[in-house]
Amino acid sequence: MRAQYIDTKELRICIGTYNAAGKSPTDGLDIEDWLGSGGEQADMYVLGFQEVVPLNAGNVFGAEDGGPALAWEELIRDTLTRTQPSCSKPKYRYRSHPASPTRDGADDLFPGGTDTETDDDAPFSFPTQAEDYVASTPRPFGAVENSQTDQDKQQQQQQRTLLKTMSKTDRIGLAWPEQPLDLLAMSTAPSTLSSSSFKSSRSFGQHRSFRNARVADEPRDDGPAMVADLDAALLGKKSGTRSPFVRIVSKQMVGIFLTIWVRRGLRRCVQNLKVSTVGVGAMGYIGNKGAVSASMSVYQTMFCFVCSHMSAGERPADLLKRNADVQEIHRRTRFAGPGGLELPRDIYDHERIFWLGDLNYRLDVPYHRAHGLVAAMDWSQLAEKDQLKRELRKGRAFDGWSEGVLEFAPTYKYEIGSGKYIGDDQRGGRRTPAWCDRVLSFGKGLRLLSYGRSELALSDHMPVAATYAAEVEVFCGKKLQRALTLTNAEVETGEVVVPDLEF
Repeated sequence: MRAQYIDTKELRICIGTYNAAGKSPTDGLDIEDWLGSGGEQADMYVLGFQEVVPLNAGNVFGAEDGGPALAWEELIRDTLTRTQPSCSKPKYRYRSHPASPTRDGADDLFPGGTDTETDDDAPFSFPTQAEDYVASTPRPFGAVENSQTDQDKQQQQQQRTLLKTMSKTDRIGLAWPEQPLDLLAMSTAPSTLSSSSFKSSRSFGQHRSFRNARVADEPRDDGPAMVADLDAALLGKKSGTRSPFVRIVSKQMVGIFLTIWVRRGLRRCVQNLKVSTVGVGAMGYIGNKGAVSASMSVYQTMFCFVCSHMSAGERPADLLKRNADVQEIHRRTRFAGPGGLELPRDIYDHERIFWLGDLNYRLDVPYHRAHGLVAAMDWSQLAEKDQLKRELRKGRAFDGWSEGVLEFAPTYKYEIGSGKYIGDDQRGGRRTPAWCDRVLSFGKGLRLLSYGRSELALSDHMPVAATYAAEVEVFCGKKLQRALTLTNAEVETGEVVVPDLEF
């Protein structure tokens, strides 16, 4: 019966990974090529970073430094906004609440509306000045000036509806973690925001998504669906362009950082968001190595994204340690959730899985031979010596997973600030080039569109990105209605309804 009320469609997903070597993005850094924004934009961007902060003792054992992650997020947002295509936006089908008077005004901010197709959520504009928040509170009877136009009254009614909707807790689902960037710093300027501006809405400041952490460490389902795109551009920041993408989750563990962005029109279809962190570094549990994972449903299909940084080294024992890291991440990754909902609890419970990061697998080939093959651009011969390719074939790590063809130069190890491979490293000695940065996939319904590297001289690694067409299941209310009607007819008549067949 399921096939009678489920449609399928394809989403374009860009998976990118970059070991930043503890370097924050510089002014003017261009990551457009890495995101593939020069061509067709994806519907979802899943970007993973390793060593987003330097892996020194202070960062590994001390307080987490979230400053560089915020800088990368700002660069990602600016890039996706700047490269927004001028063509018409794709349409998406939503499964959500039926229309009601209390949701009409805030339909673009919360999972509302009907099971219809739409291309944007622009009808309602969020107030951009502090005075607008104060003016949007319900006024006493008779306080409205007689000179107010009908258009002003309608706008105030929409604002009152928004505030009423934001204060309700009857929406079960994803609590969007997007928060205003640099909100505390902005609040010190009298011309931007003030603490009294938010008295009319008790949802600000009380939800975890507006606190210091951009994502709750403990997954939850008890919060209302909050605003996904409440960023500085909507709170008075001087910006004339609204980003076509919103961040739905960002999670950092020491130097590992995972951030996921989706189109505005698609954000309502993302539900059941959970995160999990596993440290496999120092003493087997410290987060200088390990994985940050995110679980979510897109439409009616469960996705899992695993961003990892695994053990380094070129010795045979280091290869065994990397394989052990993979098994440990699988064993300890858990997505907590309420019982009875049958949501995925571990990685393999999902239907579409992606693993990205600095996996640190090396080449089993002498140093000079590796450089000779790189100079000849003989990628096929070089790939035969790749440790990860061999482990995939033998099933010792990532059994059943798949990866695109390696038709680009190894991504490690470069002299920082140049496009040259490093020679003799004063700290670690001679380093053989290797494809350390990888993207793997597991599950049916995935079609690889592109796989390659980009050129960024910021780090000793080069970023890698893979673009997939992922099939998702979409609930169709009209089809379900027809299926239930047919089932009721069978029950009432006590007969099996057989459609007419022409031979």
